[in-house]
Amino acid sequence: MNRNLLIIVSWLLLSFQACDKTRVFDENKEIANEQWYYKNHLLFDVNIEDTSRLYNIYVNLRVSNDYKYCNLFMMVLQINPDKQLQKERKEFTLADENGRWLGKGLGDMYDYQIPVYKNTRFYEKGIYRFELEQNMRNDTLLYIKSAGIRIEEVVSE
Repeated sequence: MNRNLLIIVSWLLLSFQACDKTRVFDENKEIANEQWYYKNHLLFDVNIEDTSRLYNIYVNLRVSNDYKYCNLFMMVLQINPDKQLQKERKEFTLADENGRWLGKGLGDMYDYQIPVYKNTRFYEKGIYRFELEQNMRNDTLLYIKSAGIRIEEVVSE
């Protein structure tokens, strides 16, 4: 019985991956104890091989409904293979003016996939480092469960 379950789970995972052909990179990191200290940068190294394509870059977030703000400010840093730094402060809206969460919810958690850069190009092949840093006024931001980066190829129709 366990072997059959393993086969089914493996088939489902392969099926989901096959449906996500535009994905180049998608990784999330858990925030220890749901306490994101501002000096705790989340690091993601991405190998870009195709410089001829356009890409969309997203920030993934998972927050608890106990999170007390309707937004989140974040520094998004990108270091290219030549070690040149691009740094930008972004504001992400997580709830509307009535306090209703805008993410996809399940129980007391809400997931967000927020566009950061649309139709962007990488001009060099190699490893790009992305860093996420919470940039709120609180040194420690509570109730953030995880954050990450997703990069996908733009598909023209």
